[in-house]
Amino acid sequence: MEALLKFVQDEFVTKKEFDTFDAGDTITVYYEIKEGEKVRTQFFRGVVIQRRGSGTSETFTIRKMSGTVGVERIFPVNLPSIQKIEVNKRGKVRRARIFYFRGLTGKKARITEKRR
Repeated sequence: MEALLKFVQDEFVTKKEFDTFDAGDTITVYYEIKEGEKVRTQFFRGVVIQRRGSGTSETFTIRKMSGTVGVERIFPVNLPSIQKIEVNKRGKVRRARIFYFRGLTGKKARITEKRR
């Protein structure tokens, strides 16, 4: 049954090609929002906390600070309304899921940038 499900997902679900990114990277996600008849593009810029799942059900979580309040948003990788994903900074972290980042504030909440 799993093999059949995987076959259907690979054949019929369209995959979008984006830049590769991991936990700790700062990215900007541009996505469409429908408001009545109008369609507009909005962006969400923040640090990737985790990537989860595989294949068509893969998701990633982004966290940003809006004033003093932390805001997190979960995006499916294959969401049709996502237009593009830009990688702004590559972060150097030692874990795949940086949930400890939620408890940090101020200078401790900085992530060092990877050297190239």
